[in-house]
Amino acid sequence: MFTKLTHIAPYAVAFSLPVAVLGALALRLLRDRSLTTAMTVLVLVPLTATFVGVLGVARFMFSPMLTTTLLICVLVAAVTVPAAIVLGRGIARRSVWERQARARERAAEASRRELVAWVSHDLRTPLAGIRAMAEALADGVVSEPAETHTYAVRIGAEAQRLSAMVDDLFELSRITAGALRLTMSAVALRDVVSEAVSAETPMARKKGVRLRTEAQEWPTVLGSDPELARVVRNLVANAVRHTPADGAVAIQVGVAGDEAWLRVDDACGGIPPQELARVFDVAFRGSTARTPDRAHDGPAGAGLGLAIARGLVEAHHGRIAARNHGPGCRFEVRLPLVVDPAVST
Repeated sequence: MFTKLTHIAPYAVAFSLPVAVLGALALRLLRDRSLTTAMTVLVLVPLTATFVGVLGVARFMFSPMLTTTLLICVLVAAVTVPAAIVLGRGIARRSVWERQARARERAAEASRRELVAWVSHDLRTPLAGIRAMAEALADGVVSEPAETHTYAVRIGAEAQRLSAMVDDLFELSRITAGALRLTMSAVALRDVVSEAVSAETPMARKKGVRLRTEAQEWPTVLGSDPELARVVRNLVANAVRHTPADGAVAIQVGVAGDEAWLRVDDACGGIPPQELARVFDVAFRGSTARTPDRAHDGPAGAGLGLAIARGLVEAHHGRIAARNHGPGCRFEVRLPLVVDPAVST
């Protein structure tokens, strides 16, 4: 038996080895193709090598045993090749998902590092001011009632700014952690817009910016009132902040199909095209085209308002986008309408 095996083994190797070599070359040539293709070739190469080796040993003399062996090879191929295709597609999908997950993790980590850098700087600025003014008051450097009052007002303003930054960070952390829970109901956009305009009117007047509201109709949307109010106020505040004196901010509302739309147009001078895709990123402030005039507007904040607006809009199954329009930028929000305003969900 051993002598017989040593006699036929060279023939089997001689016939199957070229097939294996060709299969290795095929895999090398197909290395840039899909994983499914590679898996199929990996299954076909040993099956084909076995098939050719059996034929070589039998010297192409089709005996009943050889016919049975070849039939078994064909049946095995009929089962294993489709299985390899299915397995390859599954592995390919998993690989793509893992690559996308790693890319998202890297982007999130980069965003977190950028956020920490921005916020660390922005927190130090008001804290340093508060500390300096508090020390001046404590040391008696400032003693006149008018000066004392001025310092107290400035300390209050800086403390309010810090509080707003902490609130923004808390809201953003809820959004990014998926911990945001909305109580959905029918919300009238008229009330939301009116509240935002009223809140931002003092700052607009201080800067000399005109606020204008236009509505084709006032729709009712499905959403959470506090969060939608924050979205609109963030957009209006951002527009006022970046609009120069004597400019105008327009808030427009309307309906398109089964969606309500809200547009906020400013006069910021536009956003460079390469930056439009990043305006909703955390801590992104852009170039000098949208840098506010600090003489009129004061600190620009931590750059979280638009990121929060995007997170809240997406939590409402809506969309938000930005583009250059006229003398500035247009931020547009689309939200699902309430089919029956009398019914809350």
